[in-house]
Amino acid sequence: MPRAAEPTQLSLFDVAPPANPVPAAPRADAVPPPASAPVPPPALRHPQAQREVLLGGHRVGYALRRARRRSIGFVVGPEGLAVSAPRWVGIAEIEAALQSKAAWVLRKLHEQAERQRRQQALRIEWRDGATVPFLGEPVIVVLDARVSGTVLDAGGEALPGIARLVLRVGLPEHATPQQIRDAVHGWLQRQARRIFEERCRHFEARLGVRMTRLALSSAATRWGSASADGSIRLHWRLVHLPLASIDYVVAHELAHLREMNHSPAFWDVVRSVIPDVERVRRALREHPLPPDD
Repeated sequence: MPRAAEPTQLSLFDVAPPANPVPAAPRADAVPPPASAPVPPPALRHPQAQREVLLGGHRVGYALRRARRRSIGFVVGPEGLAVSAPRWVGIAEIEAALQSKAAWVLRKLHEQAERQRRQQALRIEWRDGATVPFLGEPVIVVLDARVSGTVLDAGGEALPGIARLVLRVGLPEHATPQQIRDAVHGWLQRQARRIFEERCRHFEARLGVRMTRLALSSAATRWGSASADGSIRLHWRLVHLPLASIDYVVAHELAHLREMNHSPAFWDVVRSVIPDVERVRRALREHPLPPDD
């Protein structure tokens, strides 16, 4: 399932532990490195890095974790490069694996840095006149003590460069940023539940499944999850995104009620209701969200 601020993972070298380990060939489904990678950002050290390796002329500090597993796994997340490896695999073999995928690692580090830059540009300053994304559209926050609660005014006409949606928040002009943030987040979460329930019911009928329970999530790394008992969890911050992205996540999780896996059969179920699944999935991954603070 796609993840909030999703780490990029590459699992390589699926082999049984030999008596004298030697580098194994990459799996057939491993992501191939590009012909060339963009110049990576200057900050290439994971905050929990214990080791460094020179990749493509760039010194990369990576966090190494020993685990009970049969493969060497790479994860490039917001903090940098993390490597998980079996206890029997030596450092030389781990770093040989990193060298073999140096272009991939550097490209993913660059993409993470660019994503963070875009997220910072979207940081919300919680004040009168702040702009918040809702269903892919900008909404202007207006403090209005005369209003009871929080009211969305969608009556405006769309003008170039001007948001047509106004969210009137029943707070005085001297309200603190925390008060404004809490009021807007509360409204967004109520809208998320309403919209998610509506879209779940829509896709339930089309997929021939039954959702038993819907819960909002604030998970750090997942957009949603599904359980065999029919319960669905969806991250409330999806409500920032266009409806097409929400529909993809909803359909994805409901499809798990028929196929509790990511097999070709599962993706066929998703495509039955989201025909352009690859494009929508890519857009979800690439769409930045404002930092949750």
